Amino acid sequence: MKTTNYRAINTFKSVALHSFLISVALSCLFPLIWMVRSSLMDPETIFTEKSLFPKAIRLVNYYNAWAEGNFGVYFLNSVLYTTAVVVGIVFISSLAAYAFSRLSFPGKNIFFYMFVGAMMIPLPGSFVPLYVLMSKLGLLNSRLGYILCMINVGLPLSILLLKTFFDKMPPDLEDAARIDGCGRLGIWWHVALPLARPALAVIVIFNSLNVWNEFILAMLLLNDKAKMPLQLGIMTFQGAHSVDYHLLMAGLTISSIPVILIYLAMQKHIIKGLASVGVVG
Repeated sequence: MKTTNYRAINTFKSVALHSFLISVALSCLFPLIWMVRSSLMDPETIFTEKSLFPKAIRLVNYYNAWAEGNFGVYFLNSVLYTTAVVVGIVFISSLAAYAFSRLSFPGKNIFFYMFVGAMMIPLPGSFVPLYVLMSKLGLLNSRLGYILCMINVGLPLSILLLKTFFDKMPPDLEDAARIDGCGRLGIWWHVALPLARPALAVIVIFNSLNVWNEFILAMLLLNDKAKMPLQLGIMTFQGAHSVDYHLLMAGLTISSIPVILIYLAMQKHIIKGLASVGVVG
């Protein structure tokens, strides 16, 4: 009797928990579903047709949004910015984290705590110094200036994660690499980076999503439409076509697809990477 009651209670808890999680998931998915649905409809039926599935599908909306909204240029700009920033962050943060973890030099702790302290500053709080710096360097409204700023934004957390990983790297591996003739850079490239793949996966994914979705900093630094990333281009498109909701929804869907695909493909790596960093730390 007690076993039956115990099983009934566990079943009820499981059903209640899963019902709650499903309701939360549906509430998060509904705006995406409505966006895709609106992107496939006529402008006259978006707000009058109540069904979630449009009766007539208009794929031409995507072509019109791509052509009229200049989404091709914005999309390629976002791909360029994301690739350059992520490569720069991985290269610089891995070198810095390895130096903080395995080398001894004057002021090491001070410099590291400066990077950690930078994480406490709200992101908008760094925009004014970055804007002033880019202005004095003559890099306003330039792709290079925007890329350098985004690398700066992503470095503190990336260095902290990698240093935590490198701190627990067995010294015997470095000794074996030295016996094989590797120098400091050789150990970093052949030993440290391969071992840090879980942490690198987290850094790549988080920074990719951050750069792809960045809007405010791009709005401050870039005013040339030929250099705008996708998120800023959407705002420009919205201003020019504020009543063409079907085209606007098509543009938003285009910008969302890469983020959704990256997350679905890499969600296991995100969980594994965070768990590995936590265990190593």
